[in-house]
Amino acid sequence: MDFACNKKDTEQVLYVEMTNCSPVPAQYHWSFQADSQVNTIRLVREFVAQNNTSQIKHVIQILSQEFALSQHPHSRKGGLIGLAACSIALGKDSGLYLKELIEPVLTCFNDADSRLRYYACEALYNIVKVARGSVLPHFNVLFDGLSKLAADPDPNVKSGSELLDRLLKDIVTESNQFDLVSFIPLLRERIYSNNQYARQFIISWILVLESVPDINLLDYLPEILDGLFQILGDNSKEIRKMCEVALGEFLKEIKKNPSSVKFAEMANILVIHCQAADDLIQLTAMCWMREFIQLAGRVMLPYSSGILTAVLPCLSYDDRKKNIKEVANVCNQSLMKLVIPEDDEMDETKPSMTIPAEPTSEESLSKPEAVTTGSLDASGDSSNSGVFTVTSCERIQVTLNLDGIVQVLDYHLSDTSIGMMTRIAVLKWLYHLYIKTPRKMFRHTDSLFPILLRTLSDESDEVILKDLELLAEIASSPAGQTEEGHGPSDGSDVRPGPVELHVPARAGQLSSSSTKGLECSPSTPTMNSYFYKFMINLLKRFSSERKLLETRGAFIIRQLCLLLNAENIFHSMADILLREEDLKFASTMVHTLNTILLTSSELFQLRNQLKDLKTPESRNLFCCLYRSWCHNPVTTVSLCFLTQNYKHAYDLIQKFGELEVTVDFLTEVDKLVQLIECPIFTYLRLQLLDVKNNPYLIKALYGLLMLLPQSSAFQLLSHRLQCVPNPELMQTTDNTKPSTSFKRTAASNIDYTELLQHFEKVQNKHLEARHQRAGRAEQLDRRVVL
Repeated sequence: MDFACNKKDTEQVLYVEMTNCSPVPAQYHWSFQADSQVNTIRLVREFVAQNNTSQIKHVIQILSQEFALSQHPHSRKGGLIGLAACSIALGKDSGLYLKELIEPVLTCFNDADSRLRYYACEALYNIVKVARGSVLPHFNVLFDGLSKLAADPDPNVKSGSELLDRLLKDIVTESNQFDLVSFIPLLRERIYSNNQYARQFIISWILVLESVPDINLLDYLPEILDGLFQILGDNSKEIRKMCEVALGEFLKEIKKNPSSVKFAEMANILVIHCQAADDLIQLTAMCWMREFIQLAGRVMLPYSSGILTAVLPCLSYDDRKKNIKEVANVCNQSLMKLVIPEDDEMDETKPSMTIPAEPTSEESLSKPEAVTTGSLDASGDSSNSGVFTVTSCERIQVTLNLDGIVQVLDYHLSDTSIGMMTRIAVLKWLYHLYIKTPRKMFRHTDSLFPILLRTLSDESDEVILKDLELLAEIASSPAGQTEEGHGPSDGSDVRPGPVELHVPARAGQLSSSSTKGLECSPSTPTMNSYFYKFMINLLKRFSSERKLLETRGAFIIRQLCLLLNAENIFHSMADILLREEDLKFASTMVHTLNTILLTSSELFQLRNQLKDLKTPESRNLFCCLYRSWCHNPVTTVSLCFLTQNYKHAYDLIQKFGELEVTVDFLTEVDKLVQLIECPIFTYLRLQLLDVKNNPYLIKALYGLLMLLPQSSAFQLLSHRLQCVPNPELMQTTDNTKPSTSFKRTAASNIDYTELLQHFEKVQNKHLEARHQRAGRAEQLDRRVVL
């Protein structure tokens, strides 16, 4: 057949050849219609030999416009075959015409006829195979077309696309001219496909690109990381496994080359997926977060509140999610270590501090976080974040966004549904922040105080212990004393905060009846203004929640005595109770404090201090306690026994005859008798041997005996008093030697008359209050009867 070189003849030849094409069976992959293709190849080669580019373009245009894009199916098939033949004829020169060759074939990828789509795969395969590396400038359009065919419902089309996909992967792997920059936006778009086959296609390409040494996909990981975690949640086990492998490869690369990792740009992505409902996604994201914190260090600080939002709930997971819990715990501990004392010296409104280069962030990011949605700290604009530089000698700036962290911690502590381990972790965090950054933390104390007090009602003893440690640190930190806007430690000038943490009007002052040596304000050089606030609000808590006082009151106060100065605690509580208007609560609280004082091993030193009253401080403490102890007559006597004020104890018991003796009163006397038999009052029982120098002790004990009905306590005390020896038998032979027995010498420093008057005054108030309560109860009964 002769080939004409004019335009009209060319059109006639192509028309005859292409319209005579018959369908190619699917089993003959990449085969050609012999006559039509050979003739087309000859025609094009003739033009190539003549270097007639215009005729070559004209041939391709005819094949494209009049055949491949024709409305007739057979014409489209012929056009596709012709375009493939053109590519073969052009050989290495096909790269000059790739756009014209590829575009009509890719258009046929969307054809409704599956056989046409199959022919398009065949044609493009031959075009790409001939052009090889020359197709890389057109990679994006090829990838886009292939990503669509990967989800094609026809198995033959899908099989053809897989062959083309493998060919393209071989070309990319062999070449060092792949344009990754222009490809990433397309990859980022396609990675969010929900189709399983499309996802599999995407992951396979990511694995290929990651394996090519000349392609550094790690630089663009922030662009695709979120999509990878989305794919990790696919229903197909095979796809999940492929994605897991891809993420694992990236993580290995991150560990090997942390200097090229944009940690800050991926922090928020990890925070989101650390809160995923899917266990695999959550565990994988948590493992990544652990590595990021350990590798990037303080670069992660601006994202602390988001990280805590994700990590803290995981700490309360049960054994079904043990792995996630363990990794979350490591994340939490590692993040906590990043907070340093220098963070307290930085002012967040000024340029942040500089530290030696570790994991870096080019700018400090400290936008506020939304807690409930798990939204994140720092800026969402990834272009503002720097890159970790291990070997850099520059100094970096990192800001601790304390406001955001405290907001998250407050939210998790306030959430009643949160687990115990999470609450403990929150309290540990707050304690750590008060230790490392006390100056900044005290700005948040007024807002934290109410929730910390409510936490004392927690069901877990461990939570309460951590809460008490934190409250003790707040109450004793020097930063709380000097914080602007807070009054002195006596509480006389404390401004009411949003939760009314104010000291009562008279709480920091002495009553007008105070006499020399009876100062009631505790000397607390190591305490701050929050110490007195704490004592006031703790007693308020006990008053409003009596069950807490009954079940945990002693436990809380004993622990506080270990954490703080026991003298300060008793001194301040006694001072506050002195002004308590609820007399019944005051009596109950005094009884509780007295029991703790007399029985707790933690208060051994305080008991010894009170037992001798040798120092002005001990006498001052006794007077302060006495005034409040007067709310409960029996506890007042026990305090006198403890301090060896036996004459005054006898005087008090004499006054009992004027009081209203109730069953509760006699019960307390019974308990006091039992207490006298305990090891704490061993010294008192031994003093019964010295009858001559302790007559009022014996009289006081006989007074208690006379108050008691003839019960088991009566018998116990009666037997004890029967053991008191005859004073004549106890006299020594040498009457000239001074007695070595104990003699009280401190009486001259205490006005016992005034104390006795104060006791009578307080008890009269109690009597009046009881009568008022009884009157109200009687009126209520009458109303019920009427």
